[in-house]
Amino acid sequence: MATKTITLELDAYEKLRRAKRSPRESFSSVVRRAVIPGESKTAGELLQWLKARMKAGGMPLDEAALARLDDAQRKPRVSATDW
Repeated sequence: MATKTITLELDAYEKLRRAKRSPRESFSSVVRRAVIPGESKTAGELLQWLKARMKAGGMPLDEAALARLDDAQRKPRVSATDW
C-alpha cells in the first residue's frame, strides 16, 4: 500500500493520538473514522432551508424516515446496563 508522510503541529498530533481506540490502532484508521464536515450551517440557514422546502411542498424527511422515527418513539430501546 502506498503511503504519504505528513507534518503535524504537536497539538494536532496529540489530538490524533488521543483519538486512537487502542495503542495498536493506526493513525490511518483514526483518520478514516473521522467525520470531517463539509461547510457548516448555522441554525438560521437550516431554518431557511426548511422553510423553502416546506413552501415548495416538500417534507424535511421522507415518509420512511418519519415512520422509523414514529416506531422508535413507540418502542424506545433500553440499555442492558445502568450506564
